[in-house]
Amino acid sequence: MNNPDLISKTILFVKTKLENAEGGHDWFHIERVYRNAILISKNEACDTTVVQLGALLHDIADSKFHNGDETIGPKIAREFLELENVDEEIIVHVVNVIENISYKGGNFEKKFSSIELDVVQDADRLDAIGAIGIARAFNYGGFKNRTLYDPKIAPNTRMTKEEYKKSDSPTINHFYEKLLLLKDKMNTETGKQIAKERHRYMEGFISQFYAEWEGEK
Repeated sequence: MNNPDLISKTILFVKTKLENAEGGHDWFHIERVYRNAILISKNEACDTTVVQLGALLHDIADSKFHNGDETIGPKIAREFLELENVDEEIIVHVVNVIENISYKGGNFEKKFSSIELDVVQDADRLDAIGAIGIARAFNYGGFKNRTLYDPKIAPNTRMTKEEYKKSDSPTINHFYEKLLLLKDKMNTETGKQIAKERHRYMEGFISQFYAEWEGEK
């Protein structure tokens, strides 16, 4: 199935839905993930319609902004796709992508697997690292009024899914609890190659941050 009109309608729907979203989870985040997904999919044998719809709808209602409710996003996506008379098989696949894409502390076994999920998940994870990832981390930390860094609070890399969702640790800890772990969790070769460079950029930032914090530079 290749329906440019459906993709255009989906873009318009997502833009409208996320009009007042937090800066790290707004339309521009979706657009970047969408572009990443298209780039990665060029090197994979996959259903590009599922990839595009999954990328566009993956954060239509992020649970972080809905009291941790993970059912709202898939529900909104399904309702939209049903109104557009999308084949049930595609709807089920896209919903599965949305339900299984999140990091959730890394201690989460995917209940569904497909190359389309791999592509969209890599695309989303790429937007969580590198320069954009750093900007998003601190934007969200500010949104939640979190401390930048507290030497007395050590990162917790062994959090359960629930602990991860409820965590209010300093933003720098988030690098160790998620961002610096993503390079080794990429699914596709394209994703892995892009992640390497973005990972190096974050390592440089962290080194500079600590040096400035200690007054060494």
